[in-house]
Amino acid sequence: MRFLFLLSLLLFLDVHAQEDLSVSDLNSYQDEVKQTILSFFNAFHKGDTVAIKEVIGENLVLQTIYSDKNGGRKVFKTPFQGFLNSIGAKPEGQHWNEKLLSFTINADSIIATAWTPYEFSVNDNFSHCGVNVFQLFNDGTNWRIIAIADTRKKEGCNKG
Repeated sequence: MRFLFLLSLLLFLDVHAQEDLSVSDLNSYQDEVKQTILSFFNAFHKGDTVAIKEVIGENLVLQTIYSDKNGGRKVFKTPFQGFLNSIGAKPEGQHWNEKLLSFTINADSIIATAWTPYEFSVNDNFSHCGVNVFQLFNDGTNWRIIAIADTRKKEGCNKG
C-alpha cells in the first residue's frame, strides 16, 4: 500500500511539474526560433562565420540526405569546421542565396524543430532545392541550432 501511495505521489508531482505553456508562449518560442534561423542564413549569405557561431550550439551536427547514382539514399555528415571553411573560402563576388519558402516550427521552452523547404542559387542561377530540418535548444538565454539535416535535388522543384 505504501508503494502505491509513493507511486501515485511521484506521478502526481511529475504531471504537475511539467510546464504549462500558453498559446502566446508557443507563438513567442516559434518566433524566436524563426529569428534564430533567419540570423543563421543572414550570416551564411554574408559569409560571416563569426555571426554563424553566435546562433549555434557546441558540436553542431550537419547532415545531407541524398540519392547516389544508383538511386540509393545516403546520409553524408559534414564536419562543422569544413562547413565554416567552405563559407570562408567562398570566392569574392560569388553570391549564395538560400531562399526559405516556408516555416513549420514546433517548440516548447527548451527544444524546437523547424522544417523549411528551400531553393538554393549561386549568382542568381538555380542550383538545387530541398528541405532543411533544424533542431534547436534554448540555453536559458538564446535559441541555439544544434543540428541541421537537409535534402538536395535538382528536379521536382517549384523554382520561384
